[in-house]
Amino acid sequence: MSPFKLVFGKACHLPVELEHKAYWAIKRLNLDYDAAGEKRMLQLNELEEFRSLSYENARLYKERTKQWLFPGKLKSRWSGPFRIAQIFPFGAVELEEETSGRKFRVNGQRIKHYFGGEVDRHQEALPPQDG
Repeated sequence: MSPFKLVFGKACHLPVELEHKAYWAIKRLNLDYDAAGEKRMLQLNELEEFRSLSYENARLYKERTKQWLFPGKLKSRWSGPFRIAQIFPFGAVELEEETSGRKFRVNGQRIKHYFGGEVDRHQEALPPQDG
């Protein structure tokens, strides 16, 4: 009986013994380190391919679901150059669509300058309104 077993009540296993047992198990099962490494690399490549395919499928599903659930809700209702038709008190502005002449009111803080192309700057300006 070893002094370690007398003190701790169980046998002492040194790392050399464990390494020897692992080597013995590999030798007994006739495992090849190179073949096992190659197999593991194949498994990792398959996993990466599966992950990329599932990501692509999730993206397609999300696009189709969005089109089905929100056919026009998330689309911007107004875009393009507009002419300011009238300015109301408290920041409201009436815009006129140049192509159709449709008019609608918006909050003046939502309006952005148009820098898309040439704008005729010699158009008639609105006279200031008293009021």
